[in-house]
Amino acid sequence: MKKQTPWDIVQLARHAERPNITDYIRLMCEDFVELHGDRLFGDDRGLIGGFATLDGVKVMLIGHRKGRTVEENIEANFGMANPEGYRKAMRLMRLAEKYRLPVVSFVDTPGAYPGSEAEARGQAEAIAHNLEFMSTLKTPMVVVVTGEGGSGGALGIAVGDRILMLQNAVYSVISPEGCASILWRDGTKAALAAETLKITADALLSLGIIDAIIPEPVGGAHTDATQMAATVKQAILTHLTTLKKQPIEKLLGQRYAKFAKMGA
Repeated sequence: MKKQTPWDIVQLARHAERPNITDYIRLMCEDFVELHGDRLFGDDRGLIGGFATLDGVKVMLIGHRKGRTVEENIEANFGMANPEGYRKAMRLMRLAEKYRLPVVSFVDTPGAYPGSEAEARGQAEAIAHNLEFMSTLKTPMVVVVTGEGGSGGALGIAVGDRILMLQNAVYSVISPEGCASILWRDGTKAALAAETLKITADALLSLGIIDAIIPEPVGGAHTDATQMAATVKQAILTHLTTLKKQPIEKLLGQRYAKFAKMGA
């Protein structure tokens, strides 16, 4: 059997039938109460969240939303959140801290929306504020990269105590196409860029960027969404059990050290 290349994995991470956050909510949660709005501008449909229960464990669940149809994708802005999406996420994380609930974050975005209106409403500021806030969030946080983890749009909800990644997900500062266009001024070299960027779960685990890889069904997550959701839920609960046993000050120190050593 031919070994998968990083570019092959990029295609699986973007597969149209790959489970998205609405699938995981439906298959994993006993209940889910969605919360809307950032209390400043509006309710971004590219990033959703709310109170959820996983095998009796209450959590605050947030994540990027991609659609299955063209209409759903247009509504969700193809998973690219606006500033109000990141501000909504921070509002929900504040609620989680207040009610002593762990945060579970699902990352699946090509990146934050780069449009002029998003920039005018403070896209960079919203993401930066989230990074600062998550670094001192006084409750455990588990992040799962389920598909694409693109740039600051991904990192805006991904400063957690444990970073988990599906076997065929990708996580990178830039898309392979964007990297190829910048380095070689040739978007057709995206496959070479994918190899160079070290964006796969195996590469990122070896570099210490992520903490664990969640295995996928043979052929990819899209071949058996029910099995995939069960595996993801078990991984989340296992890590939450460990994290909840630790004093919050110790947890914050470990979180800071974890991100401070990246790139050293």
